[in-house]
Amino acid sequence: MDIAKGFQIEDPNVFVPWSVSQSQLRELLSEHGLRPITKGYFTITCKSMGGMQHELGFHFEPRSGDFLYELEFFRRSYSDQKKSYQEFQDHFEAVFGKPNITQPGHLGFDSCTWNLQDVEIVHYVLDRFGPEEHMRIRKEHLKIRKRK
Repeated sequence: MDIAKGFQIEDPNVFVPWSVSQSQLRELLSEHGLRPITKGYFTITCKSMGGMQHELGFHFEPRSGDFLYELEFFRRSYSDQKKSYQEFQDHFEAVFGKPNITQPGHLGFDSCTWNLQDVEIVHYVLDRFGPEEHMRIRKEHLKIRKRK
């Protein structure tokens, strides 16, 4: 996957380029269950990263604008936090290799960062009203704006 260009969803089989606008995202994914959550934020249930089932959030900046800057991977239920963390970690390492930076994190979970071209991937757990897992891919939005 060329993450510098965008993200491949496996089911549904749709490639989402970083240059996608909110209206284009709706065209690509509305028939596949895309849900508008708030202005500039959408989610879908899908499979990616080698068949992993998850929720995928699309964050635009500014919320009324058309700069896709972050993909957020999450689950509807975290009944087994360790299993969830390990599954995300295993799938991301299979696709992107080992993280560039791994540090001890909160609650016994490592904090991992991949730096790939102008994309950063982060995976960590924090304690905010209980354990909260974060798995995100971020595009350096300043570089996107320069391309426009």
